[in-house]
Amino acid sequence: MFSKISSLGLFGLNAFAVDVEIDVSRGAPHFEIVGLPDAVVRESRERIRSAMRSCGIGFPVSSVMVNLAPADTKKSGSVHDMAIFMALVKAMGLISRETDNSAFIGELSLNGDIRKINGVLPMVMLAKEKGIRAVFVPNANVKEASVTEGIEVYGVRNVGELMDHFRGVKEIERAEVYVPQSKPYSDVLDFVDVKGQENAKKAFEIAGAGGHNILLIGSPGSGKSMLAKRTPSILPPLSFSESLETTKIHSICGLLSDDTPIITERPFRSPHHTISSAGLVGGGTVVRPGEISLAHNGVLFLDELAEFDRKSLEVMRQPLEDRKITVARVSGTVTYPCNVMLIGAMNPCPCGYYGHPTRKCICTQKKVQAYLSRISGPMLDRFDLHVEVSPVKFDDFSVDRHSESSAEMRERVFRAREIQNQRFKGTSITCNAMITPDILSDVCVMDPSAEDMLRAIFDNLGLSARAYDRILKVARTCADIDGSDVIQKNHIAMSAQYRSLDRKYWSGY
Repeated sequence: MFSKISSLGLFGLNAFAVDVEIDVSRGAPHFEIVGLPDAVVRESRERIRSAMRSCGIGFPVSSVMVNLAPADTKKSGSVHDMAIFMALVKAMGLISRETDNSAFIGELSLNGDIRKINGVLPMVMLAKEKGIRAVFVPNANVKEASVTEGIEVYGVRNVGELMDHFRGVKEIERAEVYVPQSKPYSDVLDFVDVKGQENAKKAFEIAGAGGHNILLIGSPGSGKSMLAKRTPSILPPLSFSESLETTKIHSICGLLSDDTPIITERPFRSPHHTISSAGLVGGGTVVRPGEISLAHNGVLFLDELAEFDRKSLEVMRQPLEDRKITVARVSGTVTYPCNVMLIGAMNPCPCGYYGHPTRKCICTQKKVQAYLSRISGPMLDRFDLHVEVSPVKFDDFSVDRHSESSAEMRERVFRAREIQNQRFKGTSITCNAMITPDILSDVCVMDPSAEDMLRAIFDNLGLSARAYDRILKVARTCADIDGSDVIQKNHIAMSAQYRSLDRKYWSGY
């Protein structure tokens, strides 16, 4: 007796179709799985045997051969349990309803329950592309799966329900399309709580408006982390396509909740400085996304930047430019997106008070230079804006002094982003930070005085070509905030102002 059931697998972020083929024939009792299964897949025979017993089905006393096609692609995880179970009961003639154009993904427990799995969204999206009409998933994954329109989604609690459905006893209800409730902004973290630091807040407004990376340098307690954590409150809400992209990455890592399985807020990731290179950019035997990919379409905040392992930081250089990370392993090559806004925060020296107006630094010049040298020149070049966060003065805490809220800053950011949306309509570019070199001169048009100023800055400071591009992109964002079609002298001046700290702190080595 032969049967075939459709399933789906996952390698990195890429789903692939799997045909579960079963042949039940006479012979010594035997259960074999072929088709490059890993240990978890091979163990499914014990889960299936126990699940069948739980719903009163006797396991066949025959030779059972399971083939997971295509045979040259490695299969991993427990996602094929439900499909193997269905193929087996179909081969035994225990179900009457047709299973063609249906796919099954889910893990079986020993008592027959269907357990939640990771990576459902990318697999269901592929099923739709392949023309599959219906997909059966664990009930805990049904909301996540039902976001995909154009395919029928059924949530299954246990194998008993599954058998009743395909025997025609009691049908499983089709899940309605899940529409996530948008809540893009936190009610707690607001820039209105930041006293003083008007220069830093302006820098964050520019960074948010253009999607630029920003580096904060200042003494302990000056408000660097406080500023960084409020960045998502001024960023534009996720579009539906961005939401799906972000959700797919979180899905394969098992970071989605059952109640809100779709990411509607821009991610904010803040890994500890002891993180490894693989944890930061991705890796492992089974290649997993790193923090830079989990922050896709959001913010990656590296606090105490100089305390991170230098090799880990250097690994980020290419992904920050390409906005994707490719990890090659013997088992295959995986590419994850990592379009992030990078925020770095650090002290200027080991004790933290180098350059402080009132407190004395106890570090020698050699220690200061050694500390700063942990951030290489090429890595420093990846930051579009460099901001010195000065200590807050007592007068800044005055209750009578107005401090701009996130809503006020967000309004200007939105206007600038709308200009950029119209400018880059029909392209893959979503913000000024992503402007490619081939269109830079066409997009960043300067008036003569602005061009003269930029030429003088470039010659006097000895900037790199990358620094030139980034100054121009930030100036373009400043012009967008002001509603100007042409970059003017004051926009270049403001942009160059935020590229001066590398000369102040890093000029000694």
